[in-house]
Amino acid sequence: MGRVRYPEAPRLDLVEHLHGHAVADPYRWLEDPADPRTASWTAAQDELTAGALAALPLRDRFAARLAELVHAGAVGVPVWRAGRAFSTRRDPGQEHAVLRVREPDGTERVLVDPMAVDPSGTTTLDAWSPSWEGDRLAYQLSTGGDEESRLFVLDVATGEQLDGPIDRCRYSPVAWLPGGEELFYVRRLAPEQVPAGEEQFHRRVWRHRVGADADGDVLVHGEGSDPATYFGARTSRDGRWLVVSASIGTAPRDDVWLADLAMSPEGGPPHLRELQVGVDAQTAAWVARDGRLWLMSDRGTPRWRLAVADPADPATWAPEAWRDVVPQQEDGVLTDVALVDGPDGGLQVLAVHSVDATDRLSVWAGDGSGRQAEVGALRAGSVSGVSAPPEGGGAAWVGFTDHSTPPSVLRWDAADPTSLTSWEQAPVAGDVPEVRVVETHATSADGTPVHLFVISRAGVPDRPRPTVLYGYGGFDVALTPGYSAQALAWVEAGGVWAVANLRGGSEHGEEWHRAGMRERKQNVFDDFAAAGEHLVAGGWTTHPQLAVMGGSNGGLLVGATLTQRPDLAAAVVCSAPLLDMVRYERFGLGRTWNDEYGTAEDPTELGWLLGYSPYHRVVEGTAYPAVLFTTFESDTRVDPLHARKLAAALQHATSSDAPVLLRRETSVGHGARAVSRTVGLAADQLAFLAAHTGLTG
Repeated sequence: MGRVRYPEAPRLDLVEHLHGHAVADPYRWLEDPADPRTASWTAAQDELTAGALAALPLRDRFAARLAELVHAGAVGVPVWRAGRAFSTRRDPGQEHAVLRVREPDGTERVLVDPMAVDPSGTTTLDAWSPSWEGDRLAYQLSTGGDEESRLFVLDVATGEQLDGPIDRCRYSPVAWLPGGEELFYVRRLAPEQVPAGEEQFHRRVWRHRVGADADGDVLVHGEGSDPATYFGARTSRDGRWLVVSASIGTAPRDDVWLADLAMSPEGGPPHLRELQVGVDAQTAAWVARDGRLWLMSDRGTPRWRLAVADPADPATWAPEAWRDVVPQQEDGVLTDVALVDGPDGGLQVLAVHSVDATDRLSVWAGDGSGRQAEVGALRAGSVSGVSAPPEGGGAAWVGFTDHSTPPSVLRWDAADPTSLTSWEQAPVAGDVPEVRVVETHATSADGTPVHLFVISRAGVPDRPRPTVLYGYGGFDVALTPGYSAQALAWVEAGGVWAVANLRGGSEHGEEWHRAGMRERKQNVFDDFAAAGEHLVAGGWTTHPQLAVMGGSNGGLLVGATLTQRPDLAAAVVCSAPLLDMVRYERFGLGRTWNDEYGTAEDPTELGWLLGYSPYHRVVEGTAYPAVLFTTFESDTRVDPLHARKLAAALQHATSSDAPVLLRRETSVGHGARAVSRTVGLAADQLAFLAAHTGLTG
């Protein structure tokens, strides 16, 4: 497209001296969206980007095909309560999934439809939880992408709203007490009760009576905690036990307390006893219908195990006293479990293990006597969850997807433990292209093998093709097979789509996660670069045909890749990214991530951050690849300032004719969005990558 004339962006002569480091920040002014210079610059970027994207030859074609592929349906795993099944479903043509209930007689009703609440499509359903009796439903909505969940309660039979909205409930669990009159939940303190700038923090656990003024709720836990603490809450079905958990930000460790509500003062906060406090490990705890305390933990077992203890006997709470039901496996990471009744009446565990980012199901005896069966009928793909009625039964429901199957639900039965049957299939709009998936391994800089899924169209001869390499590499998140309209549209047009399972994720347990965080973060970028080189060496693509793509922490990944290895790929899509790692903690939810990355307040950790911070690694006169930044103005997690600052820095520094563009959206945030907004964003991203990798369709 020739040399691009970019909007003027004054460079400040601003250098701060931090812990002995001279840190330049020439575009500090772009942090403030209200600054007239920022507003003018952003408007000029909008005009530049709109014109460039409109001229992309495959944009309309991708938009049309994505509209079909994205409109494939999606079905959620049912949550069972007293014979009722609650689940989500999105059909072709719907902008958002609806939450519905299936009655014991098989009839279905919609309980919450975000489009009925807000026809503009900017309201999303964030979370939901039915009462133990299935007669009441707590659900949370947010609007405009802000993820500021408002909590409501409705009567399942009549649809009548019984409570809400209760504000400040972002990331709140809901734990019901029997009878549906009371629940435990998490709510932030009111803005006037916290220091200025900390309104997104300071959560507390509360006990709430449905219909009562939330300002009169009973404080259960959280006073004196770190402001960045997140809390969890779970109750037992009989209402006797309450489990409260806490983690500071996204740290891979939590504290856990257990309360016997039968021994708690009437109307007052329960007495919480320490189950795990101050330990560098994660443990999920709950009391099941058999009365035992179940513990799913990576404490001393980085690939996780499932064990039991006695909730009434603290002597059994020490890890050495736990009794394993599903011990740690050498070849897989335990990710989920469901408790079911076996054919002989004994309790069984349906367990999900991830092996090289592919999920497998197995059946274990609830008494700890070992594995009883492998569920061989499961195709290579991902299990999004397993569920079973809390009151018992011999069946479980399994959420499943793979690279060409939209999220659907399978049914497992203890009477035929090696098989699965279809429970509910997601409808597909139009034909889904038949794909071939190859699993391979790259070798990282330190010799570590890095697993990849390489997806291409079935029946197409092998030769170098335009290829998108996608990655994330952080926060204990695994990239497992899943239906992706964007990947399918690219593959159908003749390209190759590759997904790399990098360190920093959970694909191989907590050790794999920690090998890609803090002072080891560079391992993630090395893994990604090795994956790109492997695709070239293997004949799938060439450097001029290779693109890299990532969002959020994955945006940091591709930002670091383009500044460290500008020669690796011809094109980059960097979405909702973290890029200024010196100041990231000052904005959005940044301070909750310093256990993952490190903090600039510490001299040693600042050195880690400066070692890879993309904004600080830009070198003038470098031929950078084509870059498309995509940001969302209502993003309350990752502030769009990161993309603004790096876009300005690259536009100033690059010696290449390849464009550096900034695409932004309003009234949408970091998370869920309407289908039509998804199509528009994905079409622009693919068309941009196609134009700069030679994909002609």
